[in-house]
Amino acid sequence: MDPDTFRSDIGIEGTDVYWRRRMAVLTGVLVVVAVVAWACTSASGRQTSAGATKGATPAPDALVVSLPSPLASPSASASPTPSPSGETEAKSDKGDKADKNGKEGKDGKGAKDAKAAAPRRPGDPCDPNELVISLRGGQQTYAGSAEPTFLLTLVSTAKVDCTVDVGPRVLETRIISGNDRVWSTADCVSGDGDDIQMLKRGIPYVRTIRWDRHRSGQDCTAKRAAALPGTYVAWTHADGLDGLHSPKTVFYLR
Repeated sequence: MDPDTFRSDIGIEGTDVYWRRRMAVLTGVLVVVAVVAWACTSASGRQTSAGATKGATPAPDALVVSLPSPLASPSASASPTPSPSGETEAKSDKGDKADKNGKEGKDGKGAKDAKAAAPRRPGDPCDPNELVISLRGGQQTYAGSAEPTFLLTLVSTAKVDCTVDVGPRVLETRIISGNDRVWSTADCVSGDGDDIQMLKRGIPYVRTIRWDRHRSGQDCTAKRAAALPGTYVAWTHADGLDGLHSPKTVFYLR
């Protein structure tokens, strides 16, 4: 056999082995480069995060810079200016409070006065706010010589017994016709006319008043004229007792 034949086979086998080795080396180099590049990228990312955590200031973004900062808001930095409506409301609130305080003060004073005027011991003067007065007619129409009669009642609602003057001058019953003052119990009263009565709670003082159908006046010596037929109004009021009065009673003379 020829020795060159074996050299040719060996040479071909050595060439394949050579290129296989080169490809393996090249692949290994590429793998190493890839690993190194990945390691560098990871290290750079961790360094950037660490810098941000420690307070490193990143490069400003154009969009972020253009937005207004909340700390620079005019409402937070500038002092507030009161509006006219707010000033008016404040004045109104003050006025309401003042009116309320004034009203409470007046009410409190009135309640105090009423309490002071109320009888505390038996025999004290009656409080006008605790008296109820009424006047009722015997009938509505009086014909011929019939004399009108009325029933006067006065009731106390005080908790203790109290006194009141029921004399004809203080507790006056008056009869009018239109604007004409026709008759009054206060006219031509003999003596001082005082009549002090003790009133118990809920027990009425009762008096019957009779009118003789004649006019009365200040002149007690003059002849009194007879009242003409027509419409008349009668009521009783308490002089000096804060305007205490009875409802009006309408009747007719025929």
